[in-house]
Amino acid sequence: MSAPGFPVAEGEGSVRPSGLLDVLGVASVVLDTEGRIVLWSPQAEELFGYPAQEALGQYAARIMVHEQHLDLVVKLFADVMVTGQSWAGAFPIRRKDGSTRLVEFRNMRLLDDRGDVFALGLCADRSTVRRLERDVALSTRMIAQSPIGLAVLDTDLRYVSVNPALERLNGIAAEQHIGRSIGEVLPHLDVAAIEAAARQVLETGRPLVDQQTTGRTPADPDEDRAWSLSLYRLEDAVGTVLGLAGSVMDVTEQHRASLEAEAARRRLQVIADASARIGTTLELDRTARELADVAVPELADIAAVDLLEAVVAGRRSSLGPTEPAVIRALAVQADGAPEALRAADPPGQVTRYGPDRLVTECVRTGRPVMVAEVEPADLPRIARSPEAAELLAEAGVHSYLAVPLIARGEVLGALDLKRTHNPEPFSEDDLLLARELASRAAVQIDNARWYQNARDTALTLQRSLLPSHPPVTGGLEVASRYQPAGATSEVGGDWFDVIPLEGGKTALVVGDVMGSGINAAATMGRLRTATNTLASLDLDPARLLEHLDKITDGLDHSIATCVYAVHDPQLRQCRIANAGHLPPVRLRAGHPPELLELPTGVPLGVGGVAFSTTTIDLEPGDRLVFYTDGLVETRQHPLDERLDALLSLLEGPDRPLEEVCDLLLRTLHQPDNSDDVALLIARVQKPD
Repeated sequence: MSAPGFPVAEGEGSVRPSGLLDVLGVASVVLDTEGRIVLWSPQAEELFGYPAQEALGQYAARIMVHEQHLDLVVKLFADVMVTGQSWAGAFPIRRKDGSTRLVEFRNMRLLDDRGDVFALGLCADRSTVRRLERDVALSTRMIAQSPIGLAVLDTDLRYVSVNPALERLNGIAAEQHIGRSIGEVLPHLDVAAIEAAARQVLETGRPLVDQQTTGRTPADPDEDRAWSLSLYRLEDAVGTVLGLAGSVMDVTEQHRASLEAEAARRRLQVIADASARIGTTLELDRTARELADVAVPELADIAAVDLLEAVVAGRRSSLGPTEPAVIRALAVQADGAPEALRAADPPGQVTRYGPDRLVTECVRTGRPVMVAEVEPADLPRIARSPEAAELLAEAGVHSYLAVPLIARGEVLGALDLKRTHNPEPFSEDDLLLARELASRAAVQIDNARWYQNARDTALTLQRSLLPSHPPVTGGLEVASRYQPAGATSEVGGDWFDVIPLEGGKTALVVGDVMGSGINAAATMGRLRTATNTLASLDLDPARLLEHLDKITDGLDHSIATCVYAVHDPQLRQCRIANAGHLPPVRLRAGHPPELLELPTGVPLGVGGVAFSTTTIDLEPGDRLVFYTDGLVETRQHPLDERLDALLSLLEGPDRPLEEVCDLLLRTLHQPDNSDDVALLIARVQKPD
């Protein structure tokens, strides 16, 4: 039950008192009409020093004031009792210990239900009252004049008060805050997050300090701003939770500076990443893929790397204002945009883009083209076809950027960028980053382009110099292969030859010019021509190698290895000489594959060392396998281990020679091998 005279709302229970009166220590004293003390509170005992049993019944003036103030006190008492006029003021009182204390009084007349009159005195230490007054005055002035927005919210997170600074920050008058929640006043903030944090502070008492939030208020409805929010739980002197105090500072400029710094840091990171990832090889397509991989998703959701077809072919290209651009797609990358990926040109495809297309404008002028906010009318100028434009619309392409790839003053192509699920449009900062990426990548792409053109030229020369031979000649069935080095390596000088001789004999040749590129291919062609000429003289193999050695020495100090063999079907023999080359393999029925034990000799071009001819028997069905070192040599394995692997592959039943060639290349020649391979296999036929 609640005490009489103190009603309590249903369901609330007892309400804890405020602690303010306890801080003031307000004492209560009641006097009768003669000035005797009839009531004496515990606070009065503490303030005046007299316990109740000593004070009750005493004349108040005799124990509470000095003699010099008796007349004044009697008059003031009479005024209160006779006229009923209340009196308030500070008065010096005397404590039991003889000390004096200045006390703040509020005196008034009381009337009970029988008509008896009493005097009530409420009093508190003057210094305590003044301290609280100063604190309140200071708080009031600071809150009113503070440049920081301040607010008090109750336990239901509704505004109780706001200062003028917060009125200005929010653009809403104070009276429109009071009694309303944060969401009702500022619906365009992240209200859920703010209120969740506020409830956490109410529950735990741990303050929230310097929490940044962004949004829009009526003070600036068209632009996002940032604020630093701090929340503190308010409690009274006895620990009752009153609500929250919040401070709000506008930190928009600092927030923007932080975003700009973060964007600059991100750009530097992307550029550093690009420097490490782009141009790891001299393969044109791979270099383009590396650029696209760096651009997605850091810069765009879809990235395509396109080169002008004339540039790919090694020609300079200049477009007139009405000319279309013939573009070869090299790479495309997308992050979660399948429709846009289907709209892009697949790698390797050549497409004509009309003069009105944006990518055409980019490569024609050598300047970036940016459409920050793509409208439906822009898509036909971006896409290669109406169907592709529809796919871009389905993908939600809303921002577009094309940056030219320029190296050594020549426009090579363009880096084509689109955004779909990244909500931000391309900005000037994005343009700067894209240009930096394109500039760095263009040099690598140009290097790869020229290298690939040079390699293609050397490979064309190499293949043109290699022979085409019938599958059966001079009692031998012959199969051969030439396998270029990996795409990132230069063409070498490996060669083979099958030369018909008089008397049904056949010369078999495999050689390897040290070095790579066009020079090696050209040297190989000259040695092959010389070998064919010398072979027609029917020289002993060792003698032929001696002549080749002298010729090689005169070819710009070139060095080459070579195996030269002459098969005679009438004698069922083969005479072989070796100039520093790996030994051939002989395969005979009923015997394991074996490496022929031949005098190795020195490479051609070294000079001064004689060569030797070795004669071996060859029966019908026997096979000889000639090869260059690119088939078996690697950096990861010892040569003996690789030769054993070659012999293991050649074991087993007799198989078609073409199949054996494919097996050896597929198994032994690694895709990234930096050396090319010449392979020649001959099987002795039964005589007719």
